[in-house]
Amino acid sequence: MADTQRTTVYLKTKLFRALKLKSALTDRALSELVNEALALSLAEDAMDAEAIRKRAKEPSRPFAAVLRDLKKDGIIR
Repeated sequence: MADTQRTTVYLKTKLFRALKLKSALTDRALSELVNEALALSLAEDAMDAEAIRKRAKEPSRPFAAVLRDLKKDGIIR
């Protein structure tokens, strides 16, 4: 494999069993599945960070004010 790093990862037993099963059913290596899952998770984090960056200058409202208005409107007690 090009550009790879060997490491040890401790997985919950049931997750590891599911991963092994998926590997067998899809004829894909465990490392390929793990790399794909990590890449998808990090891509999602990058999208979240970008959304936060884009909204950084939007005005915000304190949560206490939101709760106060919900109580005033009878939505919560």
